[in-house]
Amino acid sequence: MGLYRDEGIVLRTHKLGEADRIVSILTRRHGKVRAVAKGVRKTKSRFGARLEPPTHLQLQFYEGRGDLQIVDQAETIDHFRAIREDLDRLTRAVSMLEAADQLGLEGEPNPSLYSMLLGALRALADQCGPLVLPSFFLKVLALEGFRAVVDRCVECERTDTLVAFDLESGGTRCDEHRSGIAVSPEALALLADILGGRLGQALNTPASSATVEVEHLATRSMEHHLERRLRSVAILDRG
Repeated sequence: MGLYRDEGIVLRTHKLGEADRIVSILTRRHGKVRAVAKGVRKTKSRFGARLEPPTHLQLQFYEGRGDLQIVDQAETIDHFRAIREDLDRLTRAVSMLEAADQLGLEGEPNPSLYSMLLGALRALADQCGPLVLPSFFLKVLALEGFRAVVDRCVECERTDTLVAFDLESGGTRCDEHRSGIAVSPEALALLADILGGRLGQALNTPASSATVEVEHLATRSMEHHLERRLRSVAILDRG
């Protein structure tokens, strides 16, 4: 069996047998990796506590048989303590991890997705701003080739009186071709900041009705692309 090292972010885990755990990890160089962490549910496990979402780790794997690797070593790079100790941050982080888990492909490197997820988690740890999660969704969708059109009507190219966002066509619509989700001028301005190179400015935006609009639209866009409801979003909605 081959041995290799990589860094990665733990996306999710589930139990295997009496003492083991299967861990899904988005790595920098090997894409998404599903690996068995042997004995990590035992009290004396060397690194069981490290292999929990959303820890950023330096890892060593053995190539196992089939599609499961074996975690041999795990050293923490960032525990994201600020996220773990805040339920709101943690819930938003889980939404990011869930989306990345759905978009990442096993064994296919996607360094841009990895970098975006790591950057979003760092931003979330630094500040639980209302646009950290929706910005991640919108930027990742753009990476996937589904960049939202927010500066003109997708039907007629008009740049004025934009009043709605249509999930099917992936962009804004004017009052004449209105369909989809209603969107305010303030929310459109935030969308333009996120997708137009002013992300830092957007992330410093305080909570408002416009940020709620953007979060709703970004979440709906991600779910539309994935063709499934994000489980973690239901927790945010209840909150």
